Amino acid sequence: MPKRKGLIIVHTGDGKGKTTAAMGMALRAVGHNFKVLMIQFIKGTWHYGELDAIKKLYPLFEIIPLGKGFVRRGDEEPGPEDTRIVEKAWNFCKEKITSGKYDMIILDEINYVIDYKLLPVEEVLNMLEEKPTNLHLVLTGRNAYPDIIEVADLVTEMKEIKHPFKKKIKAQKGIEF
Repeated sequence: MPKRKGLIIVHTGDGKGKTTAAMGMALRAVGHNFKVLMIQFIKGTWHYGELDAIKKLYPLFEIIPLGKGFVRRGDEEPGPEDTRIVEKAWNFCKEKITSGKYDMIILDEINYVIDYKLLPVEEVLNMLEEKPTNLHLVLTGRNAYPDIIEVADLVTEMKEIKHPFKKKIKAQKGIEF
């Protein structure tokens, strides 16, 4: 069998399903006995169903939420606490990416932290260039940076057509969390 070429995969866009699509890829990978790690940059304070489900697939699939929940965005300057949390998560990511222990690492919501100016895009681009050749990296979140899209092997844009929130239907267990 030929040696695997690790891909850079991006799930972006304004529609739902970016993290879910990444988890679907992870489930497929686990089915082939790949070791998968998902690092979540923003999620961290809520309890959601994926955490319980993935525990059943440990040690092949592990999720590590390192965020604190919602962060400042838009024109506001990033808060020092948000910056510190992202910096700590990024250092953890770099360690795991270079460890050689994983077949796939999902950097969930990393596109947000780049877009919110919490992490310089240049650091991520350098890491993408230096990643182990057989490691698949999946980057999720809205507003993927054009330079990241350029270096990616596969990019999927989720487009919102309709959303129950616009009908004032709140987020529901088993669907959004």
